[in-house]
Amino acid sequence: MDNDGTHGVWDTRGAQPPGARSGGSVPRPAGPPPAHPPAVPPPARPPAAPVPLAHSPAPGTASPTADWFNARRPDAGPGVWRYGFTPRPAERPPRPSLVGPAATLILWLLLWLLLSARAVPYVFKPIEIITGPKWWVLGGLREDAPGLVVDSTTLYYEVLVLILGFYAARIGGWAHVLRYFAGERFERVRLTLSVAGAALLLWLAWTPKVPLLLVLMGSAQGWLLSGDRFKATAAAYTCYALTTAIVVWPIARAAHWADALRDLRAGRAPTRPQGAEATAPADGPPRAQWPELRAAGSADAAEALTAAVYAGRMNDVDCVRVGHAWTGARGRPDRLASFTETVLRKGADAFLHPSGLRDVPRRTAPHDPLTGQVRIGECADDPRNPYTRRGSGLALDPASLGTSLLAVGPPGSGKTERIVRPVVEALALRALTGQAAVLAVGGAGGGLGPDDAYDVVIRIGDPASLHDFDLYGGTTDPDEAAEALAEGLAGDIPTLETRRAATVLGQLLGPFRTVHGRFPSVPELRELLEGSAAALGALRRALAAGAHQAMLRELEARARQAGGGADPAAVLADRIATLDRPAFAGFFATGEDARPFSLRSLGRHPLRVRVDLPERGHAEASRILARLVLAQFNAVTAARTDRSLFVCLVLDDATHAVTADTVRGIRRLRSVNAGAVLALRTLDDVPEGLHTALLGAFGCTMVFPGLTTWDGKRFAEAWGKEWVEVREVAEHGVFAAQPLTRALHSLRKMATGKAVTTDAVTVRQVERERWSASALAYELPHGHAVLSLTTVDGEHMPPLLVRLAR
Repeated sequence: MDNDGTHGVWDTRGAQPPGARSGGSVPRPAGPPPAHPPAVPPPARPPAAPVPLAHSPAPGTASPTADWFNARRPDAGPGVWRYGFTPRPAERPPRPSLVGPAATLILWLLLWLLLSARAVPYVFKPIEIITGPKWWVLGGLREDAPGLVVDSTTLYYEVLVLILGFYAARIGGWAHVLRYFAGERFERVRLTLSVAGAALLLWLAWTPKVPLLLVLMGSAQGWLLSGDRFKATAAAYTCYALTTAIVVWPIARAAHWADALRDLRAGRAPTRPQGAEATAPADGPPRAQWPELRAAGSADAAEALTAAVYAGRMNDVDCVRVGHAWTGARGRPDRLASFTETVLRKGADAFLHPSGLRDVPRRTAPHDPLTGQVRIGECADDPRNPYTRRGSGLALDPASLGTSLLAVGPPGSGKTERIVRPVVEALALRALTGQAAVLAVGGAGGGLGPDDAYDVVIRIGDPASLHDFDLYGGTTDPDEAAEALAEGLAGDIPTLETRRAATVLGQLLGPFRTVHGRFPSVPELRELLEGSAAALGALRRALAAGAHQAMLRELEARARQAGGGADPAAVLADRIATLDRPAFAGFFATGEDARPFSLRSLGRHPLRVRVDLPERGHAEASRILARLVLAQFNAVTAARTDRSLFVCLVLDDATHAVTADTVRGIRRLRSVNAGAVLALRTLDDVPEGLHTALLGAFGCTMVFPGLTTWDGKRFAEAWGKEWVEVREVAEHGVFAAQPLTRALHSLRKMATGKAVTTDAVTVRQVERERWSASALAYELPHGHAVLSLTTVDGEHMPPLLVRLAR
């Protein structure tokens, strides 16, 4: 029980060989494993020092794998590359004009100078009324005015200067200028300036320059000179307190000192570090020390894995694979001991994929196996993208692929190189961790990766192929086999119902299997569909001899319907004839010596399968097989009971492979933990009546440069509209009624050459398409694409302009 049934040879036809253990086996990889798997790339910045445990390696001995494993991956929106993700700072407003602040500052200084010189008339009237007219003469103080009156007058003018400065700052927008230049440090700068200003004013208030304290003490002179020591002390300290409150309280309210103090108190607690160097989780030991195993009592296994990670004996796939095995074991207490024993005995080789591989031969894109993401590019710095997403990495993961992805673009736009190949790599890595199975279908030499990156490679039409393809999907039910085969043979014929075609095939497949114990080969099926008297007669006699009355009635019904005007047998025979060619001799066999691969194995084992279609010399046969693979994939994923594996079909060229039934099947994939990635050159490769249903069935859609406006219109309608703010400026002529004004307008027109006008600005909310058809057709730069995502949880990412990785 050391490998939990993950080693051995899985039977690709769904049956186990004699003596095989429960769980079956998988074919060995098509090529030898690489001698040295690719190393895990180090993160952009070194990680923070991990918390050392009792027997953990020293912090300075961290390996690239440990750095990757400990890196921070915060939760983010759909499509965000989470590895080391740091949210973008808030958008900085446009630079404010300095003319207004400078003008108000100069005006305030001028008023300050005039007030200091007592040159502004009637300003002294309020203080004259307060202090009494007897101390004033001709708008000035008398020379024999008492000190309290002089100090009060001085304080009055200084308070007036402060009030005027406050209004000058409000009118001139000084705070807006400070906020812009301080940026993210605005709160700190505001607190610093306000504290410094309060300290300066408080010092001045205790000096004769700003005689606030002197005025208050002069008002309390009766208490201070009363001869009562207690009253004098109380009055003095009250004056000090009032001076401090009068100076500090307004500044504290305006500068929000209470919020600043609250933030400072919160800042004393340990904060989560930013950037890729932070460990995860932030409030516990790093992942590379396997805290979950330690918490569950498997300290020995945790120590062994920690040593392997820090010594560089484990790569990223190993960490995720063992973590996945632990996830399955901790839910069943009877498997905990087996898990610990396997880890202690095998270390980094524990729970290996049956192929024995620990990585793909070559990675063409950045991958994060811990989250299952593959980075395909970054959001372009374009006004049509939300500010928070500009420059952020964009990735695909099983959560988005579970809603299926449709990529549309002309040949050479980068669909295979920049999307299909990275997605296949990511799914292959996830298969090596035991969490997914992938089926990649494309033309021979289509760039889906080397042979040794797959467990099964089916080269249809190549005599050197080690595996064959099962036309019947590994099923033993004639009706189920007939339904999938009818979809492949006649699904693209609008005048022929696939239900009728499936009925015809079922009337032949059922009797043949009853007699021979297998389904017919391609030549045999062709003879039956063409109505060969010898073939049908031999089948009829065998059924009668075996007393198979039900199947005999099926065959007789087929004989009665043959030759009718609505009989689809002739069309089916013509289609099956494209597979009955010398190039396919030896393929699609069903006898005892057959070696077919059944797609049903994908639902039970983490397989990596590639099917090469003969597109160059047999285009029609390739289309039939592509439709058949898609139909079988939908049937297999819907019928499986164990849906723990994420199963994904990647079809590099889905030309004429999409039918009404397959669209309905793709719509159901997200509910069975499966997905599909289809690439099309244009939507015209799909019947026009299916365009709306096709775009509605895929949760993720992608458009490449070179799209036609007709295709762009469909995507623009599918992506919907959004509310935008529109600013309209209209110029209106100004007609003066007064002669002097008309003369000034004429002079201005002679000087500028333009008539005098006034602008009328209208701002309103309108609903516009997120991306118009013309923008999709003509404004997408080379190497970019527009991508819209939806996750299986229902989260949406609006269509964004993405700069694809090269």
